[in-house]
Amino acid sequence: MESHPLLRIRELHVHFLTLRGTVRAVNGVHFTVREGETIGIVGESGCGKTMTGLSILRLIPRPAGRIARGEIEFDGKDLLLLPEPEMRKIRGNQISMIFQDPMTSLNPCYSIGNQLGEVFRLHRKELRRDEIRERCVELLKLVEIPMPELRLRQYPHELSGGMRQRIMIASAIACRPRILIADEPTTALDVTIQAQILELIHKLREEVNTSVLLITHNLGLMAENADRVVVMYAGRIVEQGPVDEVINHAVHPYTQGLFRSIPRMTKDFKEMKQRLIEIPGVVPSLLTLPRGCAFAPRCSKRRAICDQQEPERVEVGLHHDVWCAL
Repeated sequence: MESHPLLRIRELHVHFLTLRGTVRAVNGVHFTVREGETIGIVGESGCGKTMTGLSILRLIPRPAGRIARGEIEFDGKDLLLLPEPEMRKIRGNQISMIFQDPMTSLNPCYSIGNQLGEVFRLHRKELRRDEIRERCVELLKLVEIPMPELRLRQYPHELSGGMRQRIMIASAIACRPRILIADEPTTALDVTIQAQILELIHKLREEVNTSVLLITHNLGLMAENADRVVVMYAGRIVEQGPVDEVINHAVHPYTQGLFRSIPRMTKDFKEMKQRLIEIPGVVPSLLTLPRGCAFAPRCSKRRAICDQQEPERVEVGLHHDVWCAL
């Protein structure tokens, strides 16, 4: 029996107004996230992964950026229609986000304890000052930060990049959110700490049935942790489905190209010396997207129809969809 869809995104469009024209950063994205499910969003830089995550929390940079149209339904409510005071009750409480760059996400003017405690002061107003401090210490221990009492008195510039990243993770999971948006959560962390952080996110998912939106470039990370995968290109979804199905039976030429470009361990020395198979060309400008399929100029299977009309969704397996005319 399938779990209930907790988050449903329909026809999401995010635009940025620039001096050169309108940048269509997200262009008709549509997917659901079920309770306790981990969704992996993958694709090249600039494909719209982070903007999709920021849209859910209504954190698109303004005034240049705006959500042009679409629906973001969370637990039966359209987040795009909520007044800002209601949205603040959800943001950081029921839906949290681990941001990609901890140095720009942490305020250099406030101590770690002040910033970490702000989550509880906003969303757990019944807690006393000493209880907030105690919970902050527990969070820092949870993310494997040594000497947590000392760290609470320090400022972001006094910590390493890895520690700042773990502070961001501690802040995101403080209220045990129903949805955790993790934007490159293991950036700046060594392999050992990466494993600990992923285990922590997995534990949160198991204990409180938290859904996870894992935004990553790392296909291996996605394969090990996601239940379903959404592949994005130039602001659009080109393929989505169960992670094993997409990995083993990728249909879209772009998805196939991503998986072919992964280095593989082999005992054959000659095979090790061969060049990786690359995707030719570059991502098109979001200011002037080509007519038809945005991937067509780079596609080895390109046909006339690819230049004439945008591809429609085709179901190629159980819950496995692809947007491709071929």
